Amino acid sequence: MKRSYKAQKQAKAAVPPKPGNMLAQVAQMQQKMAQAQEELANETVTITAGGGAISIVITGHQRVQSIEINPELINPEDREMLQDLLVTAVNQAIEQSQTLAAQRMESVTGGLGGLGGGLDNLLGSLGM
Repeated sequence: MKRSYKAQKQAKAAVPPKPGNMLAQVAQMQQKMAQAQEELANETVTITAGGGAISIVITGHQRVQSIEINPELINPEDREMLQDLLVTAVNQAIEQSQTLAAQRMESVTGGLGGLGGGLDNLLGSLGM
């Protein structure tokens, strides 16, 4: 009896992956994730606040590299405004750095985070 293409495709889909192949794929993904983490240390995001009054450069590892303040803002009477702008700029820089890191990891894991508990559960179930 000849099976239809659809039935053949369903039969192939029902075959579970071989544990050796799965472990190799996980090991390869771990290597790519480590490489992406290293690359994030060298990638930066630049954020400005207050219309360019403050500029912050932060790495993909959420490490602030520099903060530049427009000299016109350095006025003792504007101290509170300057502090508020710094807080806003640092928080924006951290958020964008986290977004950058999440995007890099997503490109490596291919969205495995949606596997009912994420990559950590997958690795844990494999004894890793």
